[in-house]
Amino acid sequence: MQSTHTGSETHPIHVVIVEDDPSFSEALSRAIQAAPDMRLAGVAGTRAEGLALLQGPPADVLLVDLGLPDGSGIDVIREAARQWPSCSIMVSSNFGDETHVMRSIEAGAAGYLLKDSSPARMTDEIRSLASGGSPISPIIARQILLRFQQGQAGATVPPKSPAAPATPSPSLSAREKEVLDYITKGFSTQEIARLMELSHFTVRSFVRRIYGKLEVNSKAEAIYEARTLGLLDD
Repeated sequence: MQSTHTGSETHPIHVVIVEDDPSFSEALSRAIQAAPDMRLAGVAGTRAEGLALLQGPPADVLLVDLGLPDGSGIDVIREAARQWPSCSIMVSSNFGDETHVMRSIEAGAAGYLLKDSSPARMTDEIRSLASGGSPISPIIARQILLRFQQGQAGATVPPKSPAAPATPSPSLSAREKEVLDYITKGFSTQEIARLMELSHFTVRSFVRRIYGKLEVNSKAEAIYEARTLGLLDD
């Protein structure tokens, strides 16, 4: 399913939908099929069907609803992050509470939208996600920011133990550092691919590895963590 990016050629974004609301799924499917730069690669209506789709060729973007009839969409997200490491995952759900949001992000979701977005708006968010963005509904973003601020305010500095060894910084390859540098400068995945003369799939794989090594789930977190660890050149 994956294509190689060469020159200025544009390859379609392969999208898989795991959604139990038939009307929303149909409207979203139509919007994706009508988009010239996208291709609908699969549709599932249950957790079991979603997990089965993961046995096939990896998609570029996976849209997951959390409230599936036979279980949680978080199981699909977690398994997709393991089996399709280069796939960008976005939640589209009615659940906007902090527990679902944080569990989804921890499982591997890079975006989180409530179902107040129109299918047309969703296609724009899919493009953003495929380019390395992290689309998040404003109300969700405020929750995450509030949680982060509360965590910072309540954090205490533990006493240092002279016998405790220092935690080593993650080791990034030269290519990974180059990608990270471009990320900090605001370049999208497609732009980084052109600059490095690589396919955007390869760049996304680099991004995923960087996220894994830094133990983060978004560009903002990666930049913050890299600066904290001194991994970026001044």
